[in-house]
Amino acid sequence: MSVTIYQGRFAGQTAVITGGASGVGLALAERFTKEGAKVSIWDRDVQRLEQAKQTSGAVHIQTVDVSDEAQVAKAAATSYEALGKRIDILVASAGITGPTTTLWDYPPADWRRVIDINLNGVFYTNKFIVPYMKERDYGRIVNIASVAGKEGNPNASAYSTSKAGVIGLTKSLGKELAKTGIRVNCVTPATFKSPILEQLTQAQIDYMVSRIPIGRVGEIDEVAALCCWLASAECSFSTAATFDISGGRTTY
Repeated sequence: MSVTIYQGRFAGQTAVITGGASGVGLALAERFTKEGAKVSIWDRDVQRLEQAKQTSGAVHIQTVDVSDEAQVAKAAATSYEALGKRIDILVASAGITGPTTTLWDYPPADWRRVIDINLNGVFYTNKFIVPYMKERDYGRIVNIASVAGKEGNPNASAYSTSKAGVIGLTKSLGKELAKTGIRVNCVTPATFKSPILEQLTQAQIDYMVSRIPIGRVGEIDEVAALCCWLASAECSFSTAATFDISGGRTTY
């Protein structure tokens, strides 16, 4: 798809993006920067972080494991200072798929790791960044969930559970902050081209594509376009909502 850059849309604003060294996180870092924002990228992949800083124009990067509460608290404070003592936008996109196997064969250690990164990581990042947004009574939070959180994907019980949790967290937090200037929404993509596909078997990818009426995986830029609107001041009357981008797979 062609990408339209809206010059100045995020002028003077700042953004934190978790999992920002690849996939939709990196695409958003590039677009936010081109549209005027100062961006802080979090990721646990040091090499990709350095590359992302060069390609995206981000002003700040830091290595963070979002499953570690203490690391997230410190990272939030560090980004706040690095971005000029303000955080206007948070995109929580860090995530892993976990093993492809039935629930009864699912290794408990892998279950905990998926939940720790995909769900607890979103909880920690939202928890520690919201207070900085409340200082200015303004903020936009975009949590990346998945259609798996709506429907459940077979042989992906931990991933499906974690993404369902992200949807529930978003609905709760959005309502808690509804009387403020902070809006909290989540996005539920179907399968789209990103490094996370490398963690899946071809059979699982084929299964997910077979469920998409449009008949293809999504493009990262398509997801990023939706996230950009949700992160903008124009998104003023939507909060605690789930925005589908699934090629027709889920329409509720």
